[in-house]
Amino acid sequence: MEIREVLAVNLRKLRRANGLSQEELAHRAKIDRTYISSLERSVYAAGIDVVDRLARVLGVEAADLLRRPSPTGDKKRGRSQSGA
Repeated sequence: MEIREVLAVNLRKLRRANGLSQEELAHRAKIDRTYISSLERSVYAAGIDVVDRLARVLGVEAADLLRRPSPTGDKKRGRSQSGA
């Protein structure tokens, strides 16, 4: 998965988890809504300052937006955290 795709997947997932529309996220991050849409479609590569602003609005670290999904998925991680 290319880094643009990683950002797109994580951005969309976190935006939805926070109950934000693209428009609301864009407003809070002081970014154009069409740019958010383009990021979520992997059209553009975001600069580090944009990644930081988006992360702050979403309440995560910038690195979280760029973290590749684990190949084993969340299920394995969830088991190990619960002690099962």
